[in-house]
Amino acid sequence: MAAGSGESSHPGKAIGLGPAERRLLARMPLHAITSVHGEAGLRERLLLEIARFPATDQARIEDALALASRLHEHDRRQREPYLNHLLRVAIRIISHYRVSDPDVACAALLHDAAEDHAADITPDGTRQAAIAALAGQFGERVANLVAAVTNPIYAPGRDQHEQYRQHVTASLTASPWARVVKVSDYTDNAVGLFHTTGPKLTRLAAKYRPLAPVLRELILRPDTPLGDDVKLMIARQLDSAADRLAVICDEDAEGREG
Repeated sequence: MAAGSGESSHPGKAIGLGPAERRLLARMPLHAITSVHGEAGLRERLLLEIARFPATDQARIEDALALASRLHEHDRRQREPYLNHLLRVAIRIISHYRVSDPDVACAALLHDAAEDHAADITPDGTRQAAIAALAGQFGERVANLVAAVTNPIYAPGRDQHEQYRQHVTASLTASPWARVVKVSDYTDNAVGLFHTTGPKLTRLAAKYRPLAPVLRELILRPDTPLGDDVKLMIARQLDSAADRLAVICDEDAEGREG
């Protein structure tokens, strides 16, 4: 979910790379691209990844990126445009998870659209109406994937982290492809967490830590539509994230006791 707003991003900005730099860009870690080239570099990496897709699929993904760019134009997360997160989630799915499904790529780019910007998608302003509008533009499957990873409006008087885990578990159990979007989102959030400071760090660590084993079990299920080697790679990443999040949570608990 978007974590604030700030100055506008520059979706049309080109970075003017030479041939050797473009070849390097195609292999750079995503957070290295973010650090060196910013949003423009991530955009160019996405275009490199989808260049092998049929032209109609490329056009749909570019339409999804254009909508995400408009909706999240003023959103910021820590020190970067929020769009960077959406780009990394989509690129990771295509490049690291080896998924060439345009619906999944579109859903990755739009996975926070209804949750954060329902009122900018439809005059109704509800998440349900926003999902319906996405279905009209991108198809039912894209909309259903977005809906599956959209957090509910939490009931008052109950622990929100618990409601979040319950929703994620139920929603992803029913939608194997949504697991792919969610685990890329989670991976990017977990990596980003290690660049976070202040009270927000421990609050988010407490939110994400219990989800790691849930996602690990779901990703390793036979019906998750990823290669076995990709599933094992993701499982190792989730184990690493869980260990790091445990350190944050345990040190915070020790600090409170002290």
